[in-house]
Amino acid sequence: MRVLVAPDKFAGTLTAVEAADAIAEGWRRRAPGDELDLAPMSDGGPGFVDVLHATLGGELLGVTVEGPHGERVPATVLLAGDTAYVESAQACGLHLIEGGAEHGSTMGVGELVAAALATPATTIVVGLGGSGTNDGGGGMLSVLGATSDGVMEVGGVNLHTVTSVDLAPARARVAGRRLVAATDVDIPLTGLFGATKTFGPQKGIDEDLLVELDAKLEQYAAAVDRRLALEKGAGAAGGLGFGLLALGAERVSGIGLVADAVGLAERARAADLVVTGEGAFDFSSRSGKVPYGVAEVAAEALRPCVALAGAVLVGSREMRALGVESAYSLVDLVGEEIAFADPAGSLADLAERVARTWSR
Repeated sequence: MRVLVAPDKFAGTLTAVEAADAIAEGWRRRAPGDELDLAPMSDGGPGFVDVLHATLGGELLGVTVEGPHGERVPATVLLAGDTAYVESAQACGLHLIEGGAEHGSTMGVGELVAAALATPATTIVVGLGGSGTNDGGGGMLSVLGATSDGVMEVGGVNLHTVTSVDLAPARARVAGRRLVAATDVDIPLTGLFGATKTFGPQKGIDEDLLVELDAKLEQYAAAVDRRLALEKGAGAAGGLGFGLLALGAERVSGIGLVADAVGLAERARAADLVVTGEGAFDFSSRSGKVPYGVAEVAAEALRPCVALAGAVLVGSREMRALGVESAYSLVDLVGEEIAFADPAGSLADLAERVARTWSR
């Protein structure tokens, strides 16, 4: 039997590569004769560059950029053929923030894009997801040359000071390159389903600040281009999607881009079963997340898809609406404490159990 193993990261515990290896280890215990094809995935968030490098090869260029609070942090640019890939979470990820995301800056993402511009790449892809910022890409734009009459550089709390923005210098800097924003969500910048209201609480922003910060983003958007604020993906990574769209970027699905890069459709057609996974499998997985994207590819190949997750937070009806035949939970198998203490071992144990049902 041929099994395609295509998980996302298990946030905070396992990278996508580690998750794929753990699933394979457990599966082989139960079904050593099965042929496993490992295809670690990403939706544009943490692990985006590592996943693409594992498949595409290429050259990793180490750089040091400004973190969300002004500290210097390590990051990489992947140069593969004529395309440079960067991962915004390396510069402004949730793991880097202290306190609420309202004070986090995306200046480091601007430095990453600048590093990519210094390569011969004709296309620059920015993976968006897992950010610890909410500044509408203001920090990134300022590093690339945009100017304003207010403060864009030090987080969303100051965006109300911005009433006009000159994007011409930043647009000139990226001219002649194809700029791509690979997003994990398709939300707008502001409003009830925008960046602040949807993801602010997960980023440590106090509930009583959400309306105020959203209003500041609205004013900033009016100074840049209010129309772009409504575009799909504008709210990705705390509004980094909006900043990239303002520079003329093309927005694509992060999971779609990675799936194409790793040849997922062809590999699914060659498999009998597709296995995916992520830390928390819930209905938000439908908005550009890896399990839904992998399940779509499996469905097009007429192959069943099952999911392994830290926690499964949907019922069977919702699961099937996401294209997944069955989903299995680490927490249900071993308990939350053990799942976090030994995530790789627990995931391997879960995969072994799933193989009992699904392997021939």
